[in-house]
Amino acid sequence: MVRVITPARPPQPSLDRSPDGSPDGSVARAAPDPCTVPDRRAALRSGVALAAGTLAAGCSTTGVVAHPVAVSRTAASPSAHLSAKPAAAPAPRRFPQQPAEITHGPRDRPRVALTFHGQGDPAVAKALLGEAEKAGARVTVLAVGSWLDEHPDIARRILDGGHDLGNHTLRHLAVNTMSEADAEAEIRGCADRLRRLTGSIGTWFRPSRTPTASALVAGVARRVGYPHVLSYDVDSLDYTSPGAPAVTRRVIGGVREGSVVSLHFGYADTVAALPAVLEELGRRGLRAVTTTELLS
Repeated sequence: MVRVITPARPPQPSLDRSPDGSPDGSVARAAPDPCTVPDRRAALRSGVALAAGTLAAGCSTTGVVAHPVAVSRTAASPSAHLSAKPAAAPAPRRFPQQPAEITHGPRDRPRVALTFHGQGDPAVAKALLGEAEKAGARVTVLAVGSWLDEHPDIARRILDGGHDLGNHTLRHLAVNTMSEADAEAEIRGCADRLRRLTGSIGTWFRPSRTPTASALVAGVARRVGYPHVLSYDVDSLDYTSPGAPAVTRRVIGGVREGSVVSLHFGYADTVAALPAVLEELGRRGLRAVTTTELLS
């Protein structure tokens, strides 16, 4: 009688997993971890020193390291990852109590909206978003379409942080001086990019190189899908590079309940001024919220 010995079955290799434990290599996004930045003022000022020599009027800058994003440890099945899609961004809303061109919100609530013209080095943009989030603030970003072409991931980063995202034309040209057809190409061009990246044309439209829209531009914006034009009642003048203390003084000197403040991503003075601005707003009992929340 021959005795047959069956060899032990070797251990089966486990499914390859990415560092966050997801089986298909996907990494779930999470909000930035404020604990990863040891000293917000030192980090931002070091970025300013690097950026100051290379800033240009077109909102370009260099220097600040992007705020790191924490990695989710929640595992999911491959089929779930394949079928899951990012939720579409909020669409524009009509606010019946507000005019066609909005310069400020209600004056009887302790809220303000910090609005940023979206252009420039994305590392600086992410640092500013992270700084706002650490202070519990939410902002509104009016993005330039060509900037989104160059940095398509920034749209989702803005939305994932709980901020508003809107349209600041395709190329940031003087839209009020254009023909109707050219103005529509600028507004619709940015709207198309926002829709492709987020599923929505964004919540707001702000005209480029002007604080207010002409009647023609406002009409085109409505046709594209924006019920309101978003202007502002406080201009930081940060694009003139007056120095961080001057930016802080101008914002704090003009802001009050319901204010909409105009700021820019692409300037070192804004980076350096933001911590002091947020600190002073908090001291006054004013909360920085999205424009949508300001008006809701």
